[in-house]
Amino acid sequence: MSAPPDLETGLRDRVVEELPRAVELRRTLHREPRVSGEEGPTLRTLLRALDGIPSWCFPGHVGIARAGAPSGPAVGLRVELDALPVRETTDAPWASRNGAMHACGHDVHMAAGVALARAVHATPGAVPLVLVLQPREEQVPSGAVDVLAQGVLDGHDIAAMVGVHVQPMLPRGTVSAVAGPVNAAADTVTITVTGRPGHAAYPHRTADPVVASAHLISTLQTLVSRWADPMNPTVLTIGSIHGGESPNVVPAEVTLTGTLRTFDEAERTELASAIVKVADQVCAAHRCSAETRIDFGDPVLLNDADLVRHTLPRLAAAGLEPGTDLRSCGADDFANYCPHYPSLMIFTGAGSGPSGPGLHHPSFLPSEDDIDAVVRSMLAGYLGAVDRLRASPSSIPFLPSSGAMNDLVQ
Repeated sequence: MSAPPDLETGLRDRVVEELPRAVELRRTLHREPRVSGEEGPTLRTLLRALDGIPSWCFPGHVGIARAGAPSGPAVGLRVELDALPVRETTDAPWASRNGAMHACGHDVHMAAGVALARAVHATPGAVPLVLVLQPREEQVPSGAVDVLAQGVLDGHDIAAMVGVHVQPMLPRGTVSAVAGPVNAAADTVTITVTGRPGHAAYPHRTADPVVASAHLISTLQTLVSRWADPMNPTVLTIGSIHGGESPNVVPAEVTLTGTLRTFDEAERTELASAIVKVADQVCAAHRCSAETRIDFGDPVLLNDADLVRHTLPRLAAAGLEPGTDLRSCGADDFANYCPHYPSLMIFTGAGSGPSGPGLHHPSFLPSEDDIDAVVRSMLAGYLGAVDRLRASPSSIPFLPSSGAMNDLVQ
């Protein structure tokens, strides 16, 4: 059983009414971005925009707001607060000037999430929406880990978690909401290669960690091409190399850092162990030693199949067409909610063509029409979660909204 038509229509109408305010909020957020760990001003801006919806703050710039009834099952909606340390190169009149940038669309997500929360709160009878204002999506350890560890959602009876992310790899007007793994697990690799320093003119009297590192980087790629199942998306990238100060000195050590992206948990563990073994053996062949550290990050993001099934018709009703079934080796800490709640990440098209800038690019700038598409995606995910809740054995009626809760954060 789905939401009563009049209630659904009321929610859609209220979301439309919220769009002008959401556009202005997005501009404010984009103009004043805050990087991971410094999101306090962003959180305060959102709490003001929520305008009386019961809200709470927790350590680490974590916030939540509960729109609608103060008790009973609720749908969770995660939005990310943080920007990236990227210097913006757009010509938007509200472009950032502080050296940081919302280059991943988080400003759009926040503005759309506030619009939906305000619409739900103003609609009598709607199932409550718990808006999770989460910091540090772009940093490890992630903000989602804090939300779960601090028990931020305890007592809110979360029936499902929904996330939406703009995706320039999809054309505007399309979405991707598919069951199973859609984002990879992401782990950080740090390898310190230690040799014996000396004069570059006498390499036989040294153990050169630069040469060992060069061979190691090449050999590590065989873990993907020859160890990993080609049916499982896998990426191993070495993103930084640091070693040496002078062209005529063999340095004592070189440090490599990189990222391992996997879709299979068993393969994730096996490849992490293999990285350590390969580093030890390759470096030993060059009379060097390796110290390897693997920092396990976010897990695979798994979309709940039942939640997808209930949400797809809602996305179609919102005028959003199914695009390519997108599965990406990108990572998102929304994955941490998946083991705890039925969860769904919806990718919403924001693409301007194959040559357009992508996520994390200094010129990436979702249009203001994309705010509308994102909030429609969020509403579809919310309604799909409500449909799933009502179809379950413990189905509930729509709950009447009631007065504000205690401990409101102003």
